[in-house]
Amino acid sequence: MGLLETIHKPRDLDALSRDDLLVLAAEIRTFLVAEVSKTGGHLGPNLGVVELTIALHRVFDSPNDALVFDTGHQSYVHKLLTGRQDFSDLRSKGGLAGYPQRSESVHDIVESSHASSSLSWADGISRAFTLTGHGDRHVVAVVGDGALTGGMTWEALNNISDDNDRRLIIVVNDNGRSYAPTIGGMARFLNTVRTNQKYRDMHLQSRAAFDHLGSPARAFYRGVRGGLHGFLSRFTNNEALYSNLDIKYIGPIDGHDQAAMEEALTQAKNYGAPVIVHAITEKGRGYEPARKDVADQFHAVGHIDPETGETLETTKSPGWTSIFADEIVSIADENRRVVGITAAMLRPVGLHRFAEKYPKRVYDVGIAEQHAVASAAGLAFGGLHPVVALYATFINRAFDQVLMDVALHRAGVTFVLDRAGVTGPDGPSHHGVWDLAILQVVPNIRLAAPRDGARLREELREAVAVDDAPTVVRFPKGEAGPDIPAIERFEDGVEVLFRGERPDVLLLTVGPMATLGLDVAERLAAQGIGATVVDPRWVVPVPGSVITLAAEHRLVITIEDGVRVGGIGTRVRQDLRAANVDTAVTELGLPDAFLEHATRAQILEEAGLTAQVIARDVVAQVLGSKIPVARAATAEHEGAARD
Repeated sequence: MGLLETIHKPRDLDALSRDDLLVLAAEIRTFLVAEVSKTGGHLGPNLGVVELTIALHRVFDSPNDALVFDTGHQSYVHKLLTGRQDFSDLRSKGGLAGYPQRSESVHDIVESSHASSSLSWADGISRAFTLTGHGDRHVVAVVGDGALTGGMTWEALNNISDDNDRRLIIVVNDNGRSYAPTIGGMARFLNTVRTNQKYRDMHLQSRAAFDHLGSPARAFYRGVRGGLHGFLSRFTNNEALYSNLDIKYIGPIDGHDQAAMEEALTQAKNYGAPVIVHAITEKGRGYEPARKDVADQFHAVGHIDPETGETLETTKSPGWTSIFADEIVSIADENRRVVGITAAMLRPVGLHRFAEKYPKRVYDVGIAEQHAVASAAGLAFGGLHPVVALYATFINRAFDQVLMDVALHRAGVTFVLDRAGVTGPDGPSHHGVWDLAILQVVPNIRLAAPRDGARLREELREAVAVDDAPTVVRFPKGEAGPDIPAIERFEDGVEVLFRGERPDVLLLTVGPMATLGLDVAERLAAQGIGATVVDPRWVVPVPGSVITLAAEHRLVITIEDGVRVGGIGTRVRQDLRAANVDTAVTELGLPDAFLEHATRAQILEEAGLTAQVIARDVVAQVLGSKIPVARAATAEHEGAARD
């Protein structure tokens, strides 16, 4: 039995010797590589925080002391040390979540995996502890240097420094990266701390001198090192940024030196006021394939060979992100007004090829979605056409800027939303299911949902051609699949994908839900029910030909991979009523709930979004006489629909 198997709760760490801790750290890294290579997940970040997390649990008493992980993708080690060592179904339905999750353990507090919020949580928790008579409890926020590029962290720091009578510790996990190398002024400051030669020379010389004197001297050295580092930081002007916040600073500390980390955290714990502990770590530590991965050091991986790090997954068709990455470069070649913006996700959203070819035309603003969108409005005012590429879940963070900075000023800004709809194993805060409902309330916005790669290329070009309003192009995670040809196209761009023998049911599909719509139509045909499958391409505003087609059918079924409440189906129903079209509408989509981690197929099945369920329900409606007898559209309806 290895040491890791003996750890069932954090206090089991107390009995381990220094040598035991080294063995445990090695076992944890071996475990992570072996298990995550099977399931996929966040590997590099967790390999980098092994010693740091062990130190946290040895110094602090979770859950009495609250540990808050910013983003939470680096919480695998925390899970292992709190009794969760079955990683066989990591990120799969019924298995461990890829982020902290309260239902798994009392040691997990913050489930949201959106970055830069941890310091606000810590601020609130520590104030609550003080006001409720639990001021002896500590709050520890572990925040990466990448998250420090987000404005929320600085808003929180401003308030934390306003009240020093709290036991609040901020651990800056500084590995120089978020997904990719951290950018901006904060990154340059931290890089100066990491590389300052005066600090490094004095640190190494002092350590060598004490090592030469033997064990008692080494113990003394460790005891004074925190204070020495603080002095050196001031001497080399590295602490200037933090000292201006009036928060005690300890560091920089080697985040892989177990003893040093524990000593620094113990000093912070005993200080009795807010403290920043600056730990320098290496993403992908101990795993050579990750260390050699310049792009993101195995930030997140799929199924890989644990020996080589090579992916074991094969793709049958290009991914949505890859198609966008190629097409935006082609557009940029033709139109020098086009520029790209992203928020610390250059490669994940597919802007890396654009940046490689035109480095001065792509801006990575760090984890600062609000700034990205507002600055895009400024770029548009200056005569450019910004393309803001984000994960769909993160556009939620910048809604006010989309509404008030872009739309109000009728700025020509294109938003490309990757990972829209159900994303699968990353869980509730990563599903991109809110964008359709949230964004369609923005005046003058135009929203496209391509069904395949060919439509993504077309609709992206159409979006970039709009200079007087915001446009949105959204697509899901994964492979784009084969292109789906249209059999008919209307002047407003709406495309018919399938026509049955009779106009009984109109299946209005949003984006990649077209495949599901075609399957439903075939099942209905087998039951003698005629169906028309339509891809509106631009779902907001609702195209006029959709109204016309709806008036010709007995029933309209809208199918979308966003929340049903306030979704595209709701918009279609309202527009039909406004046009005096009384065709019944059934809106199919996802529930207004936080969807747990599972595969996309499993989540859609639970929501009833399968061809079998939809076809069965339609048959029951039509054959059960719930729908009026087939009729041709009246002249009044026809005219209203075409106006």
